[in-house]
Amino acid sequence: MTSFRTLDDADVKGKRVLVRVDLNVPMEDGKVTDLTRLERIVPTLTDIADRGGKVVILAHFGRPKGVDPSQSLKAVVPALADVLKRPVAFAADCIGEVAAQAVDAIRPGEILVLENTRFHKGEEKNEPDFVKALAANGDLFVADAFSAAHRAHASTEGLGRVMPAYAGRTMQAELDALTRALEKPERPVVAVVGGAKVSTKLDLLGNLSKKVDFLVIGGGMANTFLAAEGKAVGKSLCEHDLVDTARAIVAEAAKNGCRIVLPVDVVCAKEFKANASHRVCGIDEVAPEEMILDIGPKSVEHVVSILGRAKTLVWNGPFGAFELEPFDNGTVSVAEAAAELTRAGHLVSVAGGGDTVAALNQAGAADRFTYVSTAGGAFLEWLEGKPLPGVDVLRT
Repeated sequence: MTSFRTLDDADVKGKRVLVRVDLNVPMEDGKVTDLTRLERIVPTLTDIADRGGKVVILAHFGRPKGVDPSQSLKAVVPALADVLKRPVAFAADCIGEVAAQAVDAIRPGEILVLENTRFHKGEEKNEPDFVKALAANGDLFVADAFSAAHRAHASTEGLGRVMPAYAGRTMQAELDALTRALEKPERPVVAVVGGAKVSTKLDLLGNLSKKVDFLVIGGGMANTFLAAEGKAVGKSLCEHDLVDTARAIVAEAAKNGCRIVLPVDVVCAKEFKANASHRVCGIDEVAPEEMILDIGPKSVEHVVSILGRAKTLVWNGPFGAFELEPFDNGTVSVAEAAAELTRAGHLVSVAGGGDTVAALNQAGAADRFTYVSTAGGAFLEWLEGKPLPGVDVLRT
């Protein structure tokens, strides 16, 4: 198993610890509306503070083009202080004299947020001079933003090259979960891949077909695979120009000993709207004016029976139009079954991606999965087998 340097390996007492976290939280009227990302970094920040380190937080917010007061991290500080239940100081820059004075002013065990790293163009360009300016305010670097680890930016990758670098607790949990799910998994391994388009997940399907025993395809993507088998999919979302690609993926998977699982029945409607008139039918019975909006009960039963024999589950993307009732039923039913198998100790379940997290929350199943990643792009790139610059700098 690949190993990473973690906070357990770091001596933080009396040191200035630069901690890269994810503060890219949703805001409305100047208030944070979802505390999930803040709550996830609490273990890292309190661990360093309680061990006598000076906690110096680095983060980005939004996509500013230069200094933009509407994207200042100052607005996040009160919510972070509430979640931490301790004071949090703020500095109006992340480099230079302003930052240096603020770092000097805090005592061991105290916490400081530096201003949005993306206010400087050197951040996204990973400019050596900007990396050096950031590093001037720390003795060691802790990476705790897996969600930004796929970007080779100054505060995610550059700092890890010029100073001792360690994974924070959130990063460590994410790396442990992903390693357990894909690098050293207990078999059989099932991957569920849903979502609208095959075209956005070609790399993902290719990589997973080499690593898993069952590849369950749902969402609009499944329609393209059904069309590749010669099934009529009516007005369903379908990339007809990719049917040859779908056939190639199925053939490649078979060579790798991976079985692709497609719906055996579906829920169809003539309109894409909540509570539209709908019916369950076999995959050979979709009418020309109908669209497939979810998997049917036999498909749910089939997927659940596969999960019942599995030891590991990796999930990215919903089965149907989960945002519209009752077309959330397939996703909710499979999520509930996976959550119960996990709770009973039969399954290691790892899920990630924005729609996936929303769907699992909707099903009330997220807190019963082994690990749910909020990382989005980084989670996908890991599943695609791509290197993550912000992780590579932590390898021992």
